[in-house]
Amino acid sequence: MPNDNQKDQGLSSQRNKKSEVRLMEVELEEFGPQTAGKSRAPGPEDDAPMEPVYDVPVTVRAVLGKSSLEVSQLLTLAPGTVIELDRKVGEPVDVYVNNRLVARGEVVIVDDHLGVTMTEILKDGSSQG
Repeated sequence: MPNDNQKDQGLSSQRNKKSEVRLMEVELEEFGPQTAGKSRAPGPEDDAPMEPVYDVPVTVRAVLGKSSLEVSQLLTLAPGTVIELDRKVGEPVDVYVNNRLVARGEVVIVDDHLGVTMTEILKDGSSQG
């Protein structure tokens, strides 16, 4: 059975056998707050990487509000029944793309159709409020 001195020597030799670490210098493009405000006009080179997804269909929904009903209440619905929603008049509607909240906006009338004017774009899929 090895004594403590032999154990220490064994660990020392194992440490020396470890592979050498090589450091490489890498040059990175500068980015951050100092460049965040600087923008350039989009050009044709910006479209090329995204071109394959332009024809992919997505589902867009504008949600005016929500309400919870019991099954018994649902069965009593008839033409003319009013369902109260959780939003007040003038509150923004939620805009979902493929079931992900991406924006909020105001309902507008475009010719004979309803539309939504975007008033807030949500970058992380959730509200900041």
